[in-house]
Amino acid sequence: MKPILVIGLTTAGASSLPPNLLAQIQAADLLVGGRRHLSYFPQFQGETFPLGADMDALRVRLGQAWEQGQQVVVLASGDPLCYGIGSTLRRFFPPEMLRFVPAPSAFQLAFAALGEPWHDATLVSAHGRPLDQVVQAVRAAAKVAILTDPHHTPAAIGRALLEDGLDPETAVAVCENLGGPTAHVARMSLSGLCGYQAAPLNVVVVWNPWVRAPAGEHGGVNRPVEGLPPGLPDSAFRTEGGQITKREVRLLSLAELALGPGEILWDIGAGSGALAIEAARSRPTATVYAVERREILFQHLQENLRRFPAPNLRAYRGSAPEACTSWPDPHAVFIGGSGGRLADLIALAQARLRPGGRLVVNLVTLDSLAIALTLLPAAQLVQLQVSRAVPILETLRFQALNPVFILTWRQGRTAAPAPPAAGQPPQTTDGPP
Repeated sequence: MKPILVIGLTTAGASSLPPNLLAQIQAADLLVGGRRHLSYFPQFQGETFPLGADMDALRVRLGQAWEQGQQVVVLASGDPLCYGIGSTLRRFFPPEMLRFVPAPSAFQLAFAALGEPWHDATLVSAHGRPLDQVVQAVRAAAKVAILTDPHHTPAAIGRALLEDGLDPETAVAVCENLGGPTAHVARMSLSGLCGYQAAPLNVVVVWNPWVRAPAGEHGGVNRPVEGLPPGLPDSAFRTEGGQITKREVRLLSLAELALGPGEILWDIGAGSGALAIEAARSRPTATVYAVERREILFQHLQENLRRFPAPNLRAYRGSAPEACTSWPDPHAVFIGGSGGRLADLIALAQARLRPGGRLVVNLVTLDSLAIALTLLPAAQLVQLQVSRAVPILETLRFQALNPVFILTWRQGRTAAPAPPAAGQPPQTTDGPP
C-alpha cells in the first residue's frame, strides 16, 4: 500500500515546492486540501476532496483510497504536525500509513521575519479555540506566538489581552502572508493592535514585560516560564500611613500560602495590594482575588497595579465575606485585615477552602490572636519580630518594627496523635482498625 503523502505549503503555493513533489502531486489519484491549497493546482486532473468540517467523511474517503492502492496527497499549511491537519490524520491512521513533508511552520517564518530567537517562545493557537487559553498563555510567558483565525483576529486578541489587564504599551508584532511575495511585519503596542486590520493569514507575537524569560541559551519550545520573584521593597508601593504588609512578613506569608501554578488565592483585607500583587506576579498562571473595603486603600491598590501590572489579579472594593460569594473556591486564603469580623472570615475560609488548602492570617493584637486560636487550635503560630538596620552617624543601629503573629491552618489537617504513655509501645496505623 502506498502511504498517504502529506505536503506542507507556504503562501507561495506551488512555487515553494521542488520538482519531485510537484510531480507526485500531479500524478496523485486523490488530492485533498483546503480550497486555497487546491487552487494552487488548477491543472490537476484527478479527484479532489476539499477539506471541511466533516472529518468523518475525510477519514472514510482516505481509508478507501488507501485500501484501493491509490496515491493520495494531502495539502496542508506549513508543518502539518504543528497545529495542523497532521494531528487529525494521526488520530485516524497509524504513522506507517502516513508520510509527512513539512514546509516551514508559520511560527518559524514569523520569528525569522522578526529576526527573533524562538527556542524560548510559547506557541499557541486561537484557531477554533477559546481566547481564555491564549490569555492564560500570555500571562505566563515572556514571549508568545499566536495563530489566529477569521473570528479570533489580531484585533480581537488585543482586546482580550487589554481586558485581562495587560499593559497597553506591551510590544506586539503581526506577521502577515508569511513565505509569500506580500509578506509583511507590523510592530506596534498592544493598544494599537486593537484597531489593526490584518491580512487573513497572520501570526501575532506578544512580548510580556512582566514575566521573566528563562535564563541561559538552552530554553525549549513551550518551556514553562517562571514569574517574578517576590520581595519588592515597601517603598515601591503607594500606601496610607504605612499600612502595608511589611516585606519580611510578606515573604514569610507567601511561603506559607504556597501558591501553586493554576491555583486560586483570596486576599481578604488587601489594603494597598502588596501581597496580592506579589503573589500574582510570582505565579502568572494562578488567579488572585483581592478585596478591600476602604476607599483610599483601594485607590492605592489600583495605583500599585498600574505600577506593577498583574493581569491575573482581580481587585474588588467591598467587605468580606459578602464580596467573596461569587468567587471560585480557593486553594489558599490570606487574611491581612479583618475589620472586626475575624471570626466570620475564618469561618468563610474553613467553608470554602479546597482540600489541602492553606489559610494564613496576619495578626497584630492579642485580642485577635485569642479569637483565632480559639477557632483554630491546631494552627501553626509564629511571632515575627523584625529589626532593620538604619544609619546613625557613621555606623548602624537596628530599628524594630511592630511584631506580627502569622497563623497558618490547613484544610483537612488533623491534630498529631498524643505520644504513648511511658512503657507503652507506640500505636501504628498500618492496617484497618
